[in-house]
Amino acid sequence: MALSFCGNDRGSIAYSVDNGVLDNGCFVDALNLVPHVFLLFITFPILFIGWGSQSSKVQIHHNTWLHFPGHNLRWILTFTLLFVHVCEIAEGIVSNTQMESNHLHLFMPALMGFIAATTSVVYYHNIETANFPKLLLALFIYWILAFITKMIKLWKFAEASLGVQYLRFCITALLVVLYGLLMAVEINVIRVRKYVFFANPQRVKPPEDLQDLGVRFLQPFVNLLSKATYWWMNPLIIGAHKRPIELKKIGKLPIAMRALTNYMRLKDSYEEQRQKTEDPDKSPSIWKSMYRAFGGPILLSSTFRYMADLLGFAGPLCISGIVGHLDNSTEIDRTNKVKRINILSHFLLQNTSVLAVLLFLALVLQRTFLQASYYVTIETGINLRGALLAMIYNKILRLSTSNMSMGEMTLGQINNLVAIETNQLMWFLFLCPNLWAMPVQIIMGVILLYYLLGNSALIGAGVILLLAPVQYLIATKLADTQKSTLDYSTDRLKKTTEILKGIKLLKLYAWENIFCDRVEETRGKELTSLKTFALYTSMSIFMNAAIPIAAVLATFVTHAYVEEVRLSPAKAFASLALFHILVTPLFLLSTVVRFAVKALVSVQKLSEFLQSDEIGDDSWRNAEMSMSLEVGKKYKYHGDVSTKAINRKGRYRMDNYEQPMRRQLRPTETEDVAVQVNDGFFTWGSNLSTLSDINIRIPTGQLTMIVGQVGCGKSSLLLAMLGEMQTISGKVYWSNKNRYSVAYAAQKSWLLNATVEENITFGSHFNKQRYKAVIDACSLQPDIDLLPFGDQTEIGERGINLSGGQRQRICVARALYQNTNIVFLDDPFSALDIDLSDHLMQEGILKFLQDDKRTVVLVTHKLQYLIHADWIIAMKDGSVLREGTLKDIQTLDVELYEHWKTLMNRQDQELEKMESQTTLERKTLRRAFYSREAKNQIDDEDEEEEVEEDDDDNMSTTTSRRSKIPWKMCCRYLSSGGFLMVFLMVSSKLAKHSVMVAIDYWLAAWTSSNPQNQSLNDDTQIAEVTMFIILCGAAIALCLITSLTVEFLGVAAATNLHHNLLNKIIHAPIRFFDVTPLGQILNRFSADTNIIDQHIPPTLESLTRSTLLCLSAIGVIAFVTPAFLIALVPLAVAFYFIQKYFRVASKDLQDLDDSTQLPLLCHFSETAEGLTTIRAFRHEARFKQRMLELTDTNNTAYLFLSAANRWLEVRTDYLGAVIVLTAAVAAIWTSSQSGLVGLGLTYALTVTNYLNWVVRNLADLEVQMAAVKKVNSFLSTESENYEGSMDVSQVPEDWPQHGEIKIQDLCVRYDTMLKPVLKHVNAHINPGQKVGICGRTGSGKSSLSLAFFNMVDVFEGKIVIDGIDICKLPLQTLRSRLSIILQDPVLFSGSIRLNLDPECTCTDDRLWEALEIAQLKNMVKAHPGGLDAVVTEGGENFSVGQRQLFCLARAFVRKSSILIMDEATASIDMATENILQKVVMTAFADRTVVTIAHRVHTILTADLVVVMKRGSIMEYGKPEILMEQEDGLFASFVKADM
Repeated sequence: MALSFCGNDRGSIAYSVDNGVLDNGCFVDALNLVPHVFLLFITFPILFIGWGSQSSKVQIHHNTWLHFPGHNLRWILTFTLLFVHVCEIAEGIVSNTQMESNHLHLFMPALMGFIAATTSVVYYHNIETANFPKLLLALFIYWILAFITKMIKLWKFAEASLGVQYLRFCITALLVVLYGLLMAVEINVIRVRKYVFFANPQRVKPPEDLQDLGVRFLQPFVNLLSKATYWWMNPLIIGAHKRPIELKKIGKLPIAMRALTNYMRLKDSYEEQRQKTEDPDKSPSIWKSMYRAFGGPILLSSTFRYMADLLGFAGPLCISGIVGHLDNSTEIDRTNKVKRINILSHFLLQNTSVLAVLLFLALVLQRTFLQASYYVTIETGINLRGALLAMIYNKILRLSTSNMSMGEMTLGQINNLVAIETNQLMWFLFLCPNLWAMPVQIIMGVILLYYLLGNSALIGAGVILLLAPVQYLIATKLADTQKSTLDYSTDRLKKTTEILKGIKLLKLYAWENIFCDRVEETRGKELTSLKTFALYTSMSIFMNAAIPIAAVLATFVTHAYVEEVRLSPAKAFASLALFHILVTPLFLLSTVVRFAVKALVSVQKLSEFLQSDEIGDDSWRNAEMSMSLEVGKKYKYHGDVSTKAINRKGRYRMDNYEQPMRRQLRPTETEDVAVQVNDGFFTWGSNLSTLSDINIRIPTGQLTMIVGQVGCGKSSLLLAMLGEMQTISGKVYWSNKNRYSVAYAAQKSWLLNATVEENITFGSHFNKQRYKAVIDACSLQPDIDLLPFGDQTEIGERGINLSGGQRQRICVARALYQNTNIVFLDDPFSALDIDLSDHLMQEGILKFLQDDKRTVVLVTHKLQYLIHADWIIAMKDGSVLREGTLKDIQTLDVELYEHWKTLMNRQDQELEKMESQTTLERKTLRRAFYSREAKNQIDDEDEEEEVEEDDDDNMSTTTSRRSKIPWKMCCRYLSSGGFLMVFLMVSSKLAKHSVMVAIDYWLAAWTSSNPQNQSLNDDTQIAEVTMFIILCGAAIALCLITSLTVEFLGVAAATNLHHNLLNKIIHAPIRFFDVTPLGQILNRFSADTNIIDQHIPPTLESLTRSTLLCLSAIGVIAFVTPAFLIALVPLAVAFYFIQKYFRVASKDLQDLDDSTQLPLLCHFSETAEGLTTIRAFRHEARFKQRMLELTDTNNTAYLFLSAANRWLEVRTDYLGAVIVLTAAVAAIWTSSQSGLVGLGLTYALTVTNYLNWVVRNLADLEVQMAAVKKVNSFLSTESENYEGSMDVSQVPEDWPQHGEIKIQDLCVRYDTMLKPVLKHVNAHINPGQKVGICGRTGSGKSSLSLAFFNMVDVFEGKIVIDGIDICKLPLQTLRSRLSIILQDPVLFSGSIRLNLDPECTCTDDRLWEALEIAQLKNMVKAHPGGLDAVVTEGGENFSVGQRQLFCLARAFVRKSSILIMDEATASIDMATENILQKVVMTAFADRTVVTIAHRVHTILTADLVVVMKRGSIMEYGKPEILMEQEDGLFASFVKADM
């Protein structure tokens, strides 16, 4: 058959133009070709030339620069145009099948139109990115020509009276409208941009965001197609494969998404609400203000959501159509070939191929809209979170101090607001559109089911609706169980932390198992809770899987018994697909409702917080000073103006951070008063005044000291001057230039999580000389030298823990470094020893500050410094006792002066005895780092070896390693769960999915087997229904089994992993704890255990379910139409690459999200702790700025993560749509049995939903398996050798009875890798001797004490106690028979009894006796509960001295004949030390006592002294004899100590 344009039918008049040219239809069609060909001819050369010169473009993100007006409208119109062209082609081809010969003119112009429309949009995009609008003229001409030619065609149709009922008329009319609209868009571009016909074309600049190359989040700027498919993410996601995504790569947020912008939006609408409410007590509604600020995008998202939901119903309808027509296609008579060129509209919809294409397009569109809806809500949610965080932060900075100190607002509450409440609201926004989209979806679904199946559909819907409340119940139960699990795990963590902090003591006393059992007990409770949690989770999963089966069962069985008509495959499978659609909203509804409830609670908490008290009125910040009235007025005027200006700036521009004003040179007429308080009454919130009747003045440029006993209000006075207290009456005046420059060091030291240097400079610019001077004044240099990276070491919560004194000195250094007129120091000496205090006083305060003529206010207890004071304020009971110079007080108040003198003498005596605490602190620091460095060296060596291997093919290995799935860890996890559970899980999963397929296959066979109207009483029919019921029942049972096995597999694995981890770590050698940071060990017990407990099981469940669903679907389709397998190959390849790239990128982005969240939360808690300091320094603006930066960074990471998820989902959804299309086309062409086709298509539709879950779960599982890996790495640490070579039975019950110790040629090291710390030590200690060991730090004294307990590696020589070599003893036995008192007292939370005798072996009398010896009996008696009195965490409710005495009592309770005291008096005061000495001499008279001394005078009375140096014994003998050797070491120590 020849292909001719107008066809060559017999007797055709196709080519005749007798009635006029335009009346020949074929000619009109040919005319329609002209514009399309014209466009192609013009644009192709331009496109080719343009592509060649692309490099010369302006350097911005050019491919994202939207220039021309009407951009989105043009894309939408073009897509519609393409769709109409497809319809036109389809109509042409279908008409052509009705003809005798091929009529090309029926579809050829339409095809060319399709190509031209595609070209037009490509061409437009290139012009737009090149910003060369003149070329748009070509398009303008094309639209005009196309419009005219289509008009002619439409007019001819109308003449021939072809009406709307003909499809071709409708299509032509639509095309005319579309071309007209596109023409209008083009005219609009000319109107706005004036690029032709106008003298001066408009100049455009790209938006601000795009000029800034740091902005990498391009979603708002790219064209519509790229927006819908996230095409712009490609470089990022594919690039992640080569090198990990870092913060630099994701850049900054666009301005509209920054926290500041959104904060302004939210704040404005919040203030508006506030103005509207007349009632001042009633808080403005947060909901309304959120709606005002973010309502628009939510409505947009809901619109997208509705469109997606409605398009979702196209799937079942198309299936019904395709299957129905396949069924009927056999019966349609093909004889009626009409000569008519035009076909009726509904005829096209009866063509199965057309339906398949429509189904494909509907799916693609539905998925695109759905993802767009998700994206918009997520972006809005993130914006809202940023705004809320900024609001909370602003409020924190204005909270009244009394709120914080009186405990109305705890840090915990603030942290919860930041970490939990804002996230709850963000999540609520994410799920928000579901609230109103789901009911519509459910109602629509039920209506369609009713239309397909009649009344029986209502029964199925009824089943679903009845079970929905059960779902909700389970969901609420889940939330409750999670809460209780959380409580238990916090408790467990607390106990674990205590164990790890006191691990040394536990090991020395052989108590580790007892305390380990305490943790295991709590873990037991937690696991019970977890099991309940697992049960509810599996119920929820089960309901989710079983509801659709139950509904289908109810519906079809009812239909079989009630309806007369036999169920046709078309209806059966359409309704099956509908049930699948209905399940999702019902399942999600319970979640959404739960989140809505949570959001209500969160908003309640937020509004309470935003209504809480703020710091006092700003009036006192006005720089008023009443020298004389006139001067005062003058100043007051200036002050007001300046303050208002500053406040306004600070409030509305969070980003202009001004440094406090630099101080000017002092004017000649000296203002002699810096601060003055008149008749001040101040309070901390309650109406009782804490400070009353305060009249003081602080002289300018002088040193003022505030003294008084504890609790008399010295610190409060400073805070009152800073305006932190509530003023009842009175005034605080600041001289004009001082208020904005105050440096303040609080009593409780407060550090930022930053480097040492940043903590000291605190936002001022760095001046090397000044910095050095400050460091020297605070004698910080030796401490800094000890830190691993000097002053660039991170300190604070997340960094290195410093001791109290070190923290305090850094805080003082911060106050000194600031270049301010006034310095307030609140008891800076409290944690320092005498040398440091003197140094700080002389160098820092007297020299550094006074030379600068700065005004200093010093609160102190050290009265010996009063002689340096220029002005003294003595306080008593919240009021001022005396004010004046020391001379004044000496003359006026002799009594007070004498009182001070006696106190001073007493202090001096104590100071002589007090030995330097600082050396001790430095020692602990040095120990910590010494051991850590050794560990690091070992680690580095390992790493170096690894690196060498990798060098050859570095790039390729990293890529493959990054995209590998951690199978090894999965196996490790599953094996922890036990093989039985794994086997059960696998087999039940497989069985369940097989049965599910069987049900649907049975449905296909049943519906397509018999003719339509067959009465029910037929046996085969009954047998079929029975079989169907049995299968459904089996499936429901299997659903229950699978959901239970997965969850309980998870619980079993969690139980095993935690148990093994705890036992491994508790029994690890002490060296392990020296080299592994505490935080790292705790992380295994907190974050990682939590992931293993709660996150891995659901991920695993979801992953196996979605994978099996996809596989079974593909299997079914391949079974129905084997041809599908050919198409599967390219699809599988595409899927493989998508998941491979996505998993790597997703992991990086998740890490970024996690790592940027922590600093944000820390910044909040840090600010809340250091409020007074920040406000005193006037650094609010800088901290706000920092908070905004941190929020934006975190939001950027989160946005990219969700955009990456959208990227993946769009791609997998399109793949799913292609699968549906190929399955449909294959089924139609091979025209197999209609029931089976329905089965294949229904399954193909489910694939689209589950493909992306496979990948997302894979990515999640990969991240979560890292937790198993970390836990696993600790499981390989080796334990101490607890066995020993002797049996316990061979050791005498009362060993050691005498306490004789022989040390023979002893060599000790901490680790096989390290140098020995004791070299060939020999000594002999007789029973009952009191031995003192002394030597400089690091001489091996403490190592010797550890050697007695076999805590270190004894690799040569031996220690023999009462005739037994201790290395042969089982550790438990050895350690339980000796006693030791450690340098740092360790107490555990619990009761006093638990701390003295955790094994519960002693009687109460014995315990009381021990307490009496330690002089604690009366104090314990006074406590309610006596021996069962509570000890808080770390024994914080006792003083350090008391804690040390408890440790002594603990050693006494254990009646062992050998006591070792390791520098036990280092951290206690004189009085306690004397008690200790007395007890040791009396109570331990008959026992061997080895004292490791760091103050030599404590061992002058000993029977034997051992002097050590560098791990060897230098001198050995009686103290008297050693003293006589003038040049001996011992003698020199004693001299130094006197």
